[in-house]
Amino acid sequence: MLEVLKSTILFVSALFPVVNPLGGSAIFLSLTREYSTFERTALARRIALDSFVLLTASFLVGTHVLAFFGISIPVVQVGGGLIVMSTGWAMLTQKEEAGRGEAARHPATHGDIFKKAFYPLTMPFTVGPGSISIAITLGANAPRHHGVNFLPMITALVGSLLIGLSIFLCYGLAERLARLLGATGMNVILRLSAFLLVCIGVQILWNGVKALLVSLPWRGGSVP
Repeated sequence: MLEVLKSTILFVSALFPVVNPLGGSAIFLSLTREYSTFERTALARRIALDSFVLLTASFLVGTHVLAFFGISIPVVQVGGGLIVMSTGWAMLTQKEEAGRGEAARHPATHGDIFKKAFYPLTMPFTVGPGSISIAITLGANAPRHHGVNFLPMITALVGSLLIGLSIFLCYGLAERLARLLGATGMNVILRLSAFLLVCIGVQILWNGVKALLVSLPWRGGSVP
């Protein structure tokens, strides 16, 4: 029981700052302006569920999936870093008023509520390549025992459930947070979050490039 508790605390403490549901709530609200409160809550629930499944699968079978396709974690980091960078840059340079006008001209329909649930709201905004690579690494280094090993399964389920619950609460209450901070405050948070998203994308990209450079046979030393 103590080992399960330690593994779960490690899982949550490693992933929560990277997932950052509180900071992501501003981005979530920006991309769902045309949705009603009920629709936004339903979408937040779907994103939390998708995040739970994605983190659990990454922890339990991520290394096996990557090995099957011959993909290394550094390659995932390079590709994911490029996506995060481009998305953050697009949000950073978008015109706020133009976006609001477009949303007003094209109201959401019932069929469109979950259109952006997995991409881009779950991946890469909420659970991006950084979170996935951390979950895969934690799963690869989880304690192993002979016979049926329930420890990784319990750790993945409980840890991912806690992360998913925090995502649902932060995204579901994003509208209340916006009313509390006002339009100017939310715009500041959105721009800062977009800038941090670009920086995170650069860092993820560099981590992958550095690992690939070190793995080259002609590299005698390490990349700083």
